[in-house]
Amino acid sequence: MKQFLKHAGVLLKIRLISGLLLSAVISISCSNNSDTGKDPEVTTRGSFEITGRLVEIRGKLPLNDLYDYVFVFKYEVLKEHRGTAGSDIIYVGHYNPLKPRAEAPDERVKDIGGNLDRFRPGDIHRMALEVPVDDYYMGGIINRYFEEYSGPVYWAVWTNRGAK
Repeated sequence: MKQFLKHAGVLLKIRLISGLLLSAVISISCSNNSDTGKDPEVTTRGSFEITGRLVEIRGKLPLNDLYDYVFVFKYEVLKEHRGTAGSDIIYVGHYNPLKPRAEAPDERVKDIGGNLDRFRPGDIHRMALEVPVDDYYMGGIINRYFEEYSGPVYWAVWTNRGAK
């Protein structure tokens, strides 16, 4: 009986260690995807997919209490995953940017989202994009770069946090 209990104890320890190792592997693999911002939405939506650093939010974001709007931000392209941006700097319009991306869709704009909670210069975002913004949104667009930049403004379809 003692021999049986000894073997049962060893088997229990092996199972416990195996379970802990499996949990660690799953945790690491899940955290790697969230660190890169890669998920099934960002990799399939839009015509372009990039990882970029938010360079600048020019001016203060208006509150959303009176109207919905798109605000244009300046990004440095760090990596092109799908499509070609054609420039190291791009300008991206985000719908109602004061809202977390998961809460941004509404009756007017349904097909947007992401896991980003707020925009801060210097942060890295993985985004699915379309171009030009005018083909995807008819409404107020606040673009404080219009005097210095006349190229395309991208429409942010899906915006996730990315790794620094």
